[in-house]
Amino acid sequence: MDDWLDMLQWPAMVVTVVAGMLVGSKSPARRITGFVAFLVSNALWIAWGWHDDAWALIGLQLCLVVTNLRGILKNEDAG
Repeated sequence: MDDWLDMLQWPAMVVTVVAGMLVGSKSPARRITGFVAFLVSNALWIAWGWHDDAWALIGLQLCLVVTNLRGILKNEDAG
């Protein structure tokens, strides 16, 4: 189980990079998909951080959850 959780940082990184590309799109639907992907990456980073006792990372990810939810709401208002 520990090996699997150690490897969790790699899919978290990939999802974060893909999300960053999506939120830069001109399409509101793609931007929302990007923010949802960021939320998935936040969850992955929190799981990895919990396993690795990376409390500052967990705090950062919780703050980023708020900004990603705001991004979703702002995009829904614009669409």
